[in-house]
Amino acid sequence: VPFARYLAMNKITNIKRYHIAKVYRRDNPAMTRGRYREFYQCDFDIAGQFDPMIPDAECLKIVHEILSDLQLGDFLIKVNDRRILNGVFAVCGVPESKFIPACSTVDKLDKVPWEEVRSEMVGEKGLSPEAADRIGEYVQLHGGLELIERLLQDPKLSQNKLAKEGLGDMKLLFEYLTLFGITGKISFDLSLARGLDYYTGVIFEAVLLQQENEPREEPLSVGSVAGGGRYDGLVGMFDPKGRKVPCVGVSIGIERIFSILEQRLEASGEKLRTTETQVLVATPQKHLLPARLKLISELWDAGIKAEMLYKKDPKLLKQLQYCEDTGIPLAAIVGEQELADGVVKLRDVATREEVRM
Repeated sequence: VPFARYLAMNKITNIKRYHIAKVYRRDNPAMTRGRYREFYQCDFDIAGQFDPMIPDAECLKIVHEILSDLQLGDFLIKVNDRRILNGVFAVCGVPESKFIPACSTVDKLDKVPWEEVRSEMVGEKGLSPEAADRIGEYVQLHGGLELIERLLQDPKLSQNKLAKEGLGDMKLLFEYLTLFGITGKISFDLSLARGLDYYTGVIFEAVLLQQENEPREEPLSVGSVAGGGRYDGLVGMFDPKGRKVPCVGVSIGIERIFSILEQRLEASGEKLRTTETQVLVATPQKHLLPARLKLISELWDAGIKAEMLYKKDPKLLKQLQYCEDTGIPLAAIVGEQELADGVVKLRDVATREEVRM
């Protein structure tokens, strides 16, 4: 929304940008699930009048690239289209006034069984049992290009203008994603709804999949790590003359990703490193600051990330404790004996094994 307002205020009609900053959300925080009211987020958006699905495919390519490079484990990017979803509601007999309430209920299908979703549709949203059952036949489907082809031949959906447009664009999107070579991580999922009602076309959401070595009874339920879609009408809402600028974008939850990493490290017994330092230069006796300064300078010149305590004569135990507290894996110890022998003692902080070199 702030980005759309910025485009409208400055009359910008063509831009590609990324942005990493704090965002705010009125929500009930759930710290263990990585859900906060104030958090860092990375946004990537493409605004402008372009041929269909080319910018959308690039957004998905970027999400795939980021999640692959972060090595967070197996992931899946779900895609759908609000036009397809609205077309499904229409052919299933849902009044247009109930599209948004029905949409918010379908969006829960990744968290609760279909029976609960159906019960809410009928009991709370006022849909008929017959309409809910017909919706269930569609929203539980997921697949790839073959599913899109099948739905294009569906007797009901093929007669609905919105659904037909959405499926046509979805087919084109998958053709581009095939050229990018990323369809193995993409799923066309008709249950994906995305709660925000300003989406007008393609929507997508990236989720991390349960790792094989994680206990199934306590899954890492942090929700999605990225999500977005096409919002062609949002800029026009802030423009005095209602001029529309087609936009598509994605948001990546930085702090959600950190939450997942912390949980997985804790589950594996590993400690989260708070520094990239590779080695601490240490001395066991007094009056050896010159030796430390000389060694650390050589390490820096060699491109090795090293540091030392800013004290003339720190105790060795305190230096090693600093390594343990910050996660520095190695200590390069240079004492009187090492200086006499022209060597350095390299200590593995975790195993306490030492080698002279």
